[in-house]
Amino acid sequence: MVLDGFAQRPLGFVGSSDLSWRTFSATAVEVGRRITAEVTAVDPDRGRARLSMAATENAELWAFLKSRRVGEVLSGRIASIERFGVFVALDDGPDHPVFPGVGFITIPELSWRHFETASDIVRVGQRVSCEFLRFDTMNGEARLSLRATRPDPFRAFAENTTVGRTLPGQVTRLVPFGVFVQVTQDIEGFVHLRELTRTAVEAPEEAVRVGDRIMVVVTEIDPERRRLVLSRRQASTDLA
Repeated sequence: MVLDGFAQRPLGFVGSSDLSWRTFSATAVEVGRRITAEVTAVDPDRGRARLSMAATENAELWAFLKSRRVGEVLSGRIASIERFGVFVALDDGPDHPVFPGVGFITIPELSWRHFETASDIVRVGQRVSCEFLRFDTMNGEARLSLRATRPDPFRAFAENTTVGRTLPGQVTRLVPFGVFVQVTQDIEGFVHLRELTRTAVEAPEEAVRVGDRIMVVVTEIDPERRRLVLSRRQASTDLA
């Protein structure tokens, strides 16, 4: 795209996802057509600006999203639950021209604890308060976090638990290289296959089943990575 005032060479670029909020083929844009677009990014090294025509289709939505601040708490209701995340219809601001809500929560940002599906955490129509993470200019969304508005239980667990401590737990999942064990309502740790028993086993099913209650020893706590490593082998001398 040749920008007004810079006729020497093309300086602007509109990606296919930035053409319109609605279904819109890139071939529908004619060479020589004059357009209005908003600058969304600048690449000094390549001497090019990324533009969005979609931003000018709904000025009210764009202005609303640009005025949000990282860390701001926004309220709304769950509008739709999808495989890839959750849409939130925000109390303030305009509707989205395409999606069920202007706010969007990715799966990892729903909760600190492990869960199988988004429906385990929220339901359609439920009211939520979320922290604003960023403005997704490609989709015209407010990226939100539900878990950020709540204390991270792993932090408290790490502050009150030391390596070498023995804990009771329940086996929740089996994977080829070990098992996950729930040691509190919100905390799961991992027991590697070699730490399940004193004698070698080829599969976790040879030692435990989902639902089994076992004793484990804490061997590693990493608060930054939210990683808890456990050992069943070290928890008891009675194991084979």
